[in-house]
Amino acid sequence: MFSRGINAKVSATCKFLNRNGESWVWDSGRPLAALVEAAAEHATYRDLAERGVDPKTGYRVPHAVLWRIGKSEGVKINPPLVRAVAAAIGRPAREVQLAAAQQYVGLVADDPFGATTDEMQVVVAHVPGMTAADMPLAGEVLRKWAVERGTRVEYAKTEGDSPE
Repeated sequence: MFSRGINAKVSATCKFLNRNGESWVWDSGRPLAALVEAAAEHATYRDLAERGVDPKTGYRVPHAVLWRIGKSEGVKINPPLVRAVAAAIGRPAREVQLAAAQQYVGLVADDPFGATTDEMQVVVAHVPGMTAADMPLAGEVLRKWAVERGTRVEYAKTEGDSPE
């Protein structure tokens, strides 16, 4: 898949390796695996698979796929699988989606601006470790959006922000 030189560089930045020694989970950790492992402490993977049905498509996640996720092995991630995993482990689909994005894509999805309110949820996908100060264009987009809608949005100060 990769040449040896590229694979060596990739491996140096990755946290986990699959059984063939190829990198596939990045420094962002293994939050989806942790969710599945926690659920498997109270039920077998077969029991979890019985509950693992995507409510939109009816896709059923096999117990072997749940086991692979729990052991941080690579799987083909897609929306029906993620929703089925959420159903299997009894967690909100949004939480499982964010964990999958972080584990398999290496992105963190959160609100680094502190702009989420009861009326609006702000989610920004970004590289781990970035703060609001590192994303001035995203902050500007949020400010413009708020002005267009006549809402006032005040951002909570986050680590790395400079005083205005």
